[in-house]
Amino acid sequence: MSHISYPFKKVNKSVYQKPASVLTEDNIYWKKLGQPVLVKEFGAIDYLDFSPVEPYYFAATCSVRIQIYDPITKTVAKNISKFVEAAYGGCFRNDGRLLVAGSEEAAVKLFDVQSKNVLRVFTGHTGPVHRTFFTKDQTKVISFSDDKSVCLWDIATEEKITNFSEHADYVRAGAPSPVSPDLILSGGYDHAVKLYDCRTNETVLSVNHGCPVESTIFIPSGGLFISAGGTEIKVWDIFNGGKLLANISQHHKTVTTLRLSSNSSRLMSASLDRHVKIYDISTFKVVHNIDFPNAILSMAISENDDVLAVGMIDGVISIRKREQPVRHSEEKKGLYKFAPDHVQTSSVDVVVSKPKVEKSSNFEKHLRKMEFDKALSDVLKSYVAVKYPEKTIALIQEMLRRKVLHVALDGLSEKDIGSLLRFFIKNLGETRFTRTVIDATNVFVDVFENQIKLFSEQNLWLCNSLQEEIKQETDVCKRASELEGAIGLLLSGAQTNTTKDILEINDILTPSCKAQKEIVIDV
Repeated sequence: MSHISYPFKKVNKSVYQKPASVLTEDNIYWKKLGQPVLVKEFGAIDYLDFSPVEPYYFAATCSVRIQIYDPITKTVAKNISKFVEAAYGGCFRNDGRLLVAGSEEAAVKLFDVQSKNVLRVFTGHTGPVHRTFFTKDQTKVISFSDDKSVCLWDIATEEKITNFSEHADYVRAGAPSPVSPDLILSGGYDHAVKLYDCRTNETVLSVNHGCPVESTIFIPSGGLFISAGGTEIKVWDIFNGGKLLANISQHHKTVTTLRLSSNSSRLMSASLDRHVKIYDISTFKVVHNIDFPNAILSMAISENDDVLAVGMIDGVISIRKREQPVRHSEEKKGLYKFAPDHVQTSSVDVVVSKPKVEKSSNFEKHLRKMEFDKALSDVLKSYVAVKYPEKTIALIQEMLRRKVLHVALDGLSEKDIGSLLRFFIKNLGETRFTRTVIDATNVFVDVFENQIKLFSEQNLWLCNSLQEEIKQETDVCKRASELEGAIGLLLSGAQTNTTKDILEINDILTPSCKAQKEIVIDV
C-alpha cells in the first residue's frame, strides 16, 4: 500500500499577532521631520519665532538674550544681548529685517537684525512686557504687559499711539489681526480674551476663556480666533458676537503655545505635558502627536513645515528638519498594504512588510568611531563628491555642528586636500551648498594658514583658483545688490504715499536718541 506525503502545515501564529496601527497621511507627513538636534541654552526658552524670509532663521528668546539660529547648521548665526534683565517674546517683521522684543525692564526694543543695533526703545509700560508683535501694515508695534495694559506704538516717531487697560490681571498673550492693522487681540490671566479697534479706541469683543490665557492666534481669514489656557483650547467666532465654536481638551497640563502650519490647514499646540499635538483645522481632531523629553514653553514652525523648533523649560531647544521628499513611486510601494474594502480577506487584514535595513556608509562608521579624517576622506572620493555631493555636504555640516572639522582637515593627505579644494570650487556657487562651503572654507584657512606654501604645486594652483572663484561670486553678489537697489528706487517712485512711508521706515530707519543711549554689552 503506497503512502501519499503532504507538505507540513505550519502553526498559524499570525492570528495572535498585534494588529498593525493605521498609518494616515498626516502620520507619514509629520514623521518625515528628521531626528531632533538638541541645543542647550542658559535659561528657559520663553519664545521662538521664524523669520518669514529665507534662509528662515529662527529667534530664540531666553534669559537676557535673543539667539538667532541657522536651522540648517543648528548653530547661532547672531546673538542679540542688549538687555539688562530678561528678554521676552522676540518676534520678526514680515521682511525679516527688524525684530521686536519685550523685557523685564518694562521697555520694548526694536532691533535691526543685520547689524544687531537698537533702533527704537518704546517706554511707557510700568511692568514687564512678555509679548510683542508687528501690526498688519508693519509700521507699528503692539506690546502686552504685566501692568495689565496693551499698547500700540508708532515705529517712525517712537510715540505711543493708543493704550488699552481693560484687563484685571497680567496680559501675556495676544495677536495682531491678519486682515486689519487696527484690530488687536489680547489674552490675560483674568481669563478674558479681548478684541480692540484702534480707530475708535474701544473694546469690540470680550469672551471668557475660563483659565489664565497663555496664547492666542487668529485664523488667516480674520473671522475666527483661538485661545489657549489651562488644558483647554477654544475657538471663537468674531462675526457671531464671540460665539464658542469648539472646545478642545487633549492636553492634561497647561497649553503654552499655539501655531498654524500646513498653509493654515493644521493647528499645533504645545503643552507642559511634553506633547505637541496637531489638529485638522476643519474638524479640530488630533491627526498627529509628537513627544518631547521635557515640559514645552514655546514652539515655532517654518515656512512649508520644513523645520520645527520647540523650546523647553530646562533651556533645551529641539530642532527637527524635514527629510528629503520621498519620490512618488516609493510612496506608492509603502510599508503598509491595506486590502480593498470589497475583497474578502483572511483573519489578518494588514500585511506589514519589514523595511530593508539600510547599511551604514563607510563614512558613517568612521564618524561613529570618531575617525573624522577617514570619514571626510571617504566622502571626498570622486564617485561620492561628484555623483552625491549632498553626502559630502551633510558630513561637513555635521562636523561643523560638532566643531570637529578642523580635526578632520588636519589629518587629510595631500591628495584629499586637493579633492576638498576641487569640491569647494565646484560647489561654491550651488545655492544649496554655498553657506556650508563658505563656513568650511573659513575653517580650512584657519587650519592651513601657515602651511599653504608647503602644498604641492597642484594644490597651490587649486587654492588660487578657489580664491578667484570667491572673488567672482563676491562680484556677482555686489552687482545683484546694486540691481536690487536700482529696482527698489524705480518701484519707490511708483508707490502711493503710504507705501513711501513704509519704504522710508524699511530703508533709512536710524537709531533714535533713546536707542543711542542704550548701553550695548555684546557677549
